[in-house]
Amino acid sequence: MNHWLIKSEPFKYSWSQFEKDQSTFWDGVRNFQARNNLRGMKIGDLCLFYHSNEGKEVVGIAEVIKEHYQDPTTEETQWVVVDLKPFQKLKNPVTLSRIKADARLSNMGLIRQSRLSVINLSKEEFNIILSLSEN
Repeated sequence: MNHWLIKSEPFKYSWSQFEKDQSTFWDGVRNFQARNNLRGMKIGDLCLFYHSNEGKEVVGIAEVIKEHYQDPTTEETQWVVVDLKPFQKLKNPVTLSRIKADARLSNMGLIRQSRLSVINLSKEEFNIILSLSEN
């Protein structure tokens, strides 16, 4: 299983809306590296759901339920989406400042490539974020 971090601005698509919808396709990715990350997602992979710009915090976990296919919001065949469903809301959100303060996460893609909207995580990074949400 792989682990990922996906970003959404809460005013565009929030965790609470995601929970209401029960599933969604993750569209709008227009960066080649982020697109390649979508292509790497497999059914059952888990994704940290990060509220960007407002809040700047990890708020939940999504599960990949369908692997990549053509993004239905564009006719450009190079762009893809995956289907996701809510897996679990975090006990406590984990803020960007808290992530930056943890030396174990200094190489995390969220820190190194802050503009990337779909980021691959190590299992260790994923688990550290989960443990931070418990405290």
